[in-house]
Amino acid sequence: MVRSSSSDDELRAAVAARRELGPEYEDSLVEGFLEKMDQEIDRRVDDRIAARSRKDTPAVRPSVDAGQRLALSIVSLVFGVPATAGIAASTDGGIVLILILWLGIVGVNATFALGRRR
Repeated sequence: MVRSSSSDDELRAAVAARRELGPEYEDSLVEGFLEKMDQEIDRRVDDRIAARSRKDTPAVRPSVDAGQRLALSIVSLVFGVPATAGIAASTDGGIVLILILWLGIVGVNATFALGRRR
């Protein structure tokens, strides 16, 4: 275990204070020293937890927005492809309807994407 110079200094200061003040102050000096050591231990544990959590976190975290964008994209394709096939098979002037259909799908997706950024 690596010893901290601050804990060594604290112990030396507590022993020196005990020598100067006498045994009647020993209990309060020990309590003060132990409180400082508790704080040092807590700080070290917090540092280790923070280091471990930084190491364990993935580089890229998928967000709820990413899932919603994916879902909207899938729904757009599931709706758009069969609708395109149906329009193309049923009408002679279907290119205009197909263009309107896909402009609407792109518009919905763009509105969703731009609205989420605000």
